[in-house]
Amino acid sequence: MSALRDPLPLPCGLVLPNRIVKASMSEALGGATNAPNVRIERLYRTWASGGYGLLVTGNVMVDRAQLGEVGNVVIEDERDLPALASWAKATKDAGVPIFVQLNHPGRQANPLSIGHTPVAPSAVPLNVPGASTPRALTSVEVEGIVERFAVAALVCETAGFDGVQIQAAHGYLVTQFLSPMTNQRTDEWGGDPSRRRRFLIEIVRAIRARVSPGFAVSVKLNSADFQRGGFTEAESRDVVEALAAEGIDLIEISGGTYESPAMSGFSAASTRAREAYFLEYARTVRAVAGDVPLVVTGGFRTEAGMSEAIESGDCDAVGIARPTVLDAGAARSVLTGRTRALATRDIRLPLRDALGKLTDPSAIESVLTIGWHTDQLHRMGDGLAPDPDRGRVRTMAAMVRRNGRITLNPRRGTR
Repeated sequence: MSALRDPLPLPCGLVLPNRIVKASMSEALGGATNAPNVRIERLYRTWASGGYGLLVTGNVMVDRAQLGEVGNVVIEDERDLPALASWAKATKDAGVPIFVQLNHPGRQANPLSIGHTPVAPSAVPLNVPGASTPRALTSVEVEGIVERFAVAALVCETAGFDGVQIQAAHGYLVTQFLSPMTNQRTDEWGGDPSRRRRFLIEIVRAIRARVSPGFAVSVKLNSADFQRGGFTEAESRDVVEALAAEGIDLIEISGGTYESPAMSGFSAASTRAREAYFLEYARTVRAVAGDVPLVVTGGFRTEAGMSEAIESGDCDAVGIARPTVLDAGAARSVLTGRTRALATRDIRLPLRDALGKLTDPSAIESVLTIGWHTDQLHRMGDGLAPDPDRGRVRTMAAMVRRNGRITLNPRRGTR
């Protein structure tokens, strides 16, 4: 188990104490003004004692007018600096590094949260029931969003966080710019792969210009979005190479979008048996990533699978998310040998064959599973233990209370 226990130095100088990362899950625990509060501090204080080498927060939006869901934390300026500092301190007191995942939902914004039409690179709606057609951003607006990411990153550093992660996966705005399916622009922000990735590269450069050299700048990137005509593995490899040239500190590999949710765990049995859904892709980008450490997230459940992935050299760390809900100390459980396989929970629907004649049951199951895990995060934020017996009906009722009529439109992923 030595590979998992080894510290991982990042190019910026930060050293992760081990190779198990608590990957992002959207907590939806922000208060009425989208500020962090005691519930999110309590959740992260619990994870901080779980033995992880790094904690990555869930979606933190850079614009209060563009929310992915009710309860998103938002960073636009220093108005919530004391609350952000308390959040950072909740993990720093335990000696665990923490990155803030910065995000913009683009066309995946929650209409009930924002009260107006979402924005996107191009006017291409989500392929989910009830989705509205987004408004295409102007070039000036795109530049403004780049600046928002940079401002938010500086606030994160001021608050005491160790780094930020730019969310460039799972169908959010940066992913929308990367994909030819959702980016049909012909200006400086689209038209070919180089211009489609410009938005991400400009965000990285703007953050780097604003924060200190010791503050980590990382990216979560799709291996592919698994849609015909979408972002491919070949294009993703080119993005990794471009990020490496920018001196990025860490790249986390995942995959899929909410129209094709590979990140939600609903994959073929053969893929689940291999544990790491995106490890084969990571192997192909190892050379172009250069000295940038790679994290692979998605499907890891056993110590053997995690250790093999690192010892093979295919990645430098492994990310886990859903197992950290049922076992907040999942990393310690693995590192101490207390468990050989981490537990997760998937919600399955009855009468799947009959339901399949009307709709895709796996899509509904994916949304319910996400909601089930959100319920558990809220329990943990309230100081309660997870409830592994929580059923479909209670999960659906809680989702409706939180998100209203768009409950069955997927918004966030767990792995």
